[in-house]
Amino acid sequence: RMRSGNCNLGGEQSGHIVLSDYSTTGDGLMAALQVLHIIQASGKPASQVCRPFEPRPQLLENVKLNIGDPLRADAVKQVIAESERRLLGKGRLLIRKSGTEPLVRIMAEGEDRTLIASVVNEIVSEIERVV
Repeated sequence: RMRSGNCNLGGEQSGHIVLSDYSTTGDGLMAALQVLHIIQASGKPASQVCRPFEPRPQLLENVKLNIGDPLRADAVKQVIAESERRLLGKGRLLIRKSGTEPLVRIMAEGEDRTLIASVVNEIVSEIERVV
C-alpha cells in the first residue's frame, strides 16, 4: 500500500513502522531516530507533527488449529475469494498460518468498520467449521 500511495512512511497497529527510504521492513531503532529527527527539524511538538496520520479500522482474529490446514479446504477458499471481492478497492485482507503457533491469522483493514468485521467473522466461522 505504501508503494501505491507513493509513501515512504507506513505503520501498523502492532507498532511496526516502515521507512522505505531505509528498509523494507520495520526497524524500531531506525524508526525512533527518524521520528525524533523529524520532530526536532520541524520545531513543532510531536502532537502536531503526528496529526496528519489517520488510523484505519483493522481487525485481527486468530483461529486455533488442532490439525491440518483449513486454508486448503475448498469451502474456506470460496469464502476468502468472496471476501476479497467484497473488499475490492475498499480494504485489504491477509490470511496466513502462524509460523510460531498453531493458529490461522485473519486480518482485514479498510475504511468501513462494519464491512471489515463482517468479512473477518465469515472467514473465522468457515475456518472453525472446517477445523
